[in-house]
Amino acid sequence: MMKSGLLCGLVLLSGCGMLQGKGPATATPAAVEIAPAVTTSALGALGAQGASAAALDTTTAAEKAAALAAPAATGERELGRVTVALGPPAEQGIWLRTGLVSEAVMGRVLTAAGKSLALELRPGSGAALLSLAAFQALGLGLTELPQVTVFAP
Repeated sequence: MMKSGLLCGLVLLSGCGMLQGKGPATATPAAVEIAPAVTTSALGALGAQGASAAALDTTTAAEKAAALAAPAATGERELGRVTVALGPPAEQGIWLRTGLVSEAVMGRVLTAAGKSLALELRPGSGAALLSLAAFQALGLGLTELPQVTVFAP
């Protein structure tokens, strides 16, 4: 009697596995997918945690003032208008990455408020990205998505 009760319990337990699709006939080893290792880089000595925008921007006030005071180049032409987002803070300098140029060239942007800034135009694809230093020189909020007009010689 004891043997038949034990045997009945084992049959019931193995049946539970079959109901879940894990019976002896359907059991297959589970595939394990391992993601590749990810490498990150620190934002200078400050790191990304808790660093202020001012601390991450190493462009001097004199460099920003010179870029703001630069006159429009003679013979420059309007390339178009783009909505810009904040570019990677670790990339120092005053620049705009945009699909409007195919090679790096000096140019200028003009905001809706009329502020003009000389900067390096870098080729890019997708959304236009403006450097942290350029955002600050133009007095733009870091979470804004402003539209700028882009000029180049």
